[in-house]
Amino acid sequence: MMRTAKTGLVLALLLAAAGCTRSMPTISDRAASPIAAAPSGRVASSSLPPPPPPPPPPSAEVAANDPYAQPAGSPIIDQPGAGAPSSSAPTQTASAAPVTRESLVGAWKVTSGGGSCQIFMALTKWTGGYRAASRGCPGQVADVAAWDVSGSQVVLKDSGGTTVATLNSSGGTRYDGSTSAGQAISLYR
Repeated sequence: MMRTAKTGLVLALLLAAAGCTRSMPTISDRAASPIAAAPSGRVASSSLPPPPPPPPPPSAEVAANDPYAQPAGSPIIDQPGAGAPSSSAPTQTASAAPVTRESLVGAWKVTSGGGSCQIFMALTKWTGGYRAASRGCPGQVADVAAWDVSGSQVVLKDSGGTTVATLNSSGGTRYDGSTSAGQAISLYR
């Protein structure tokens, strides 16, 4: 019985060893075929045209149909029935409704310092607020790396969290303000 077991074990080892032989061809066994070269040629480049100019502010006809618009020449009132605004309180227009972060997410066109560019805003947390990226912006606006909302204002910041620009709603999807250097800036879709 022991002899039969040893013979079976030897046969199993021989079969296992036979299964370990090479049955796959090696690289040297195959004929090497050259790889076709990728097409080469000259790459052409050109500048993109500048973004379109910002849309004009609402016309008098549109403003006349806006129930929130104030007549031209009327004082801005910061409290109902208060008359003219006080000199110590900041004045706000009727369109200075609170701005939501969700309404600002996405791509925006920007004009500032005589140039046009784009800013992309995301809800990813970042130094000073949420992540922003500018593309092709002139001057200080090129430094925009973050944004946040402060009441009814949109605040654009650099990568260190320093305010680059502050903008107020001009109605619809347009925000106007100034950079910290005093240049006018508009943000619109």
